Amino acid sequence: MLPCLIFEDEHLLAVNKPAGLNTHAPSPFAGEGLYDWLRHRDPRWAALAIIHRLDKETSGVIVFAKTPLANRSLTAQFAQRGVRKKYFLLTDRAVAQREYVVKSALVRLGDKYTSEPIPAFKSQFAETHFQLCQRDISAEEIPLSVFDFSFGPRRINMLTAEPRTGRTHQIRVHAAEQGFPVLGDMLYGGTPAPRMYLHAAELRLRHPASGKEMTFSAPFDITQDPRWQLRTALIDPALTNAWRVIHGRSDSHPGWYVDRLGDYLLSQSEQALDDTQKQTLGSLMKTLSARGAHHKILPQPGRRCTSQEVSPQRALGEAAPDRFQIRENGLSFEFSFSAGLSVGLFLDQRDNRRRLLTGQVAAGFPLFAPSEPLSLTPARSAAAPSLVVRERPAILNTFAYTCAFSVCAAKAGARTTSIDLSKAHLEWGRRNFALNQIDPAAHEFIYGDVFDWLRRLAGKRRLFDAVLLDPPTFSRSKRSGIFGAEKDYGKLVAVGLPLLKPCGILFASTNAAEWPPEDFLSTLETAIHASKRKLLRRHYVPQPPDFPISRSEPAYLKTVWLQID
Repeated sequence: MLPCLIFEDEHLLAVNKPAGLNTHAPSPFAGEGLYDWLRHRDPRWAALAIIHRLDKETSGVIVFAKTPLANRSLTAQFAQRGVRKKYFLLTDRAVAQREYVVKSALVRLGDKYTSEPIPAFKSQFAETHFQLCQRDISAEEIPLSVFDFSFGPRRINMLTAEPRTGRTHQIRVHAAEQGFPVLGDMLYGGTPAPRMYLHAAELRLRHPASGKEMTFSAPFDITQDPRWQLRTALIDPALTNAWRVIHGRSDSHPGWYVDRLGDYLLSQSEQALDDTQKQTLGSLMKTLSARGAHHKILPQPGRRCTSQEVSPQRALGEAAPDRFQIRENGLSFEFSFSAGLSVGLFLDQRDNRRRLLTGQVAAGFPLFAPSEPLSLTPARSAAAPSLVVRERPAILNTFAYTCAFSVCAAKAGARTTSIDLSKAHLEWGRRNFALNQIDPAAHEFIYGDVFDWLRRLAGKRRLFDAVLLDPPTFSRSKRSGIFGAEKDYGKLVAVGLPLLKPCGILFASTNAAEWPPEDFLSTLETAIHASKRKLLRRHYVPQPPDFPISRSEPAYLKTVWLQID
C-alpha cells in the first residue's frame, strides 16, 4: 500500500497527490506524472484513466477510473457538475470580506489565464465560492528553514474555495483577481514560497457502480517541508529506507545532493559544507532519526583522486560502520562509505530494480510475457514421465557493480550472470545475494572486461531472456581501451544483441547528462537495425520522482526497456 493511496476498489483509485508532481507527464522525456507512475507500476492499474487534473504545485485528492464503467460515469458527473470539490488556500494578503462569489470567463493568454466579462466569452464561464477561515496562521508554522525566504511579520490567511465549474487555473485566477493570490503562486502575483499553497481537500461524487455518494478527503498539512511530503507520499518506509532527500536546484539547493541511506545521510557537493548546510543536515537527521551524516566532495572532471579523497567523511553524529545495510523494495543491500566514489547502490535505478523484482516493465509490458512460448524441459523421473519443468529466465547483467539488478532478478526466480571488471565489487555482489537468502553459488559471477566477455559468451552460443546494459559514462580497461557512452554505446549494443533470445528484453541506461534522450534512442535503434533485429516495443523511463526534474535541474538519467525480435 503506497502512502499516497486514499481509496481503491474495483472501479476507483483515489490518491493524495503531493505538490511538485504533475498529474501526467507533460512530454515524452519529462519526469513521470502521478498517472504515469501509478499506471506502469502495477498490473491492476494498467487501465487507469484520467478524469480530472491538478496543477503540478497543487496537492490533494485526485481520482482515477479503473474500468470503462467508472470512466463513463465520472466523466459524466464532472461534465454535469455533479462532483463537489473543496480546496484550501493560503495567502499573505489582506482579505476584505468573509465570503466571495466570483463569476467570470477564463481566457488563455500565453502560459496564463485572464478573467474576462462573461457576455463576450460565455463558453469559458467559471464560478468559484471563497470563504475566509476563522483561524489565522503564523508564518512560523510554514517550514522555511531550508529555504532562503522569510515572510517577516506578516500573518497568513486561510480560505476555502469551492469551484462550481472546472476551468484550468480557475481558483488561482479568481483569487488573484480579488486581491489575495495564492501564497507561492508567482504566475499570478503570489509571494514566493516553498510551494504553491493550494490543496484539494475534499471530493464528493457518486460511486459508478452502486450510485452511493462518496467523499474522499486529504488533510492540508502546511507544517511539513514540501520536499519531504513528495518523497513520503510515494515511498513506503516499511519497504524502502534509501532515497534522495535533496536534489540540487529542483529542491532549491544548487549543487547540493543529500541521500538517506538507512540510518545515515550522505551529502554530496563540490565544496565543503557551509554553516547553513550543516544546520539543514542536522534538521534532516532529526526528521529522519538518522544516526549520522557524512559528506563527500565530488571530484572535478578528469582529476585523478585517491580512494580516501573521494570517500565520504563524517560531518555530524556517529560515523557509519565500515559496512551497513539499507532496505529497498523489501530487499537488503550492503553499503560502505570507505569504498571510494561509489558507496554500494545507485538510488536513481530503484524503480528499474523493482521492475526486475516484480516482472512488470510497464502497463501491458510484462518482463516475460506469458503469451510467449515457454521453454519446457521434460523431467527425467520414471515415476512422473509426463512432468515438465519450466526453465527459469536467464538474465545477463553487464557492468554489474555490486549486482543489485541481479539480486532483484534472482529473487524473482531468474538465473543471473553478472559481469564486472572489479573482483571486489563481485564479492560485494555475492554478499548482497546472501543478505537476501539467495545462494550465490546458484548464479554466475564473471570477472573481466564486458566487451571481451560478451564476445566469448556469444562464441559459446549462450542466450539470455534479458540483457542489462548500464555502463559508466566513461571507463577505461586494458583490453577494450577507453569507453565513452555517447561514442561507444552503439558498439556495446551490437556485441550484446547476439546474446539476446528472440522476443528478449534489452535494458539500456545511461547517466550521460549532456546526451539528449532522442539521440540516445536513435543510437540504440540504429544498432538494432544494423544487427538485422526488429524492435517490437519500447518503454522509456526517466529518473524516479525523488530525483525531481526541473528547468534548473534537468534530467540526466535515460533508461529504456526494449523487446526485440
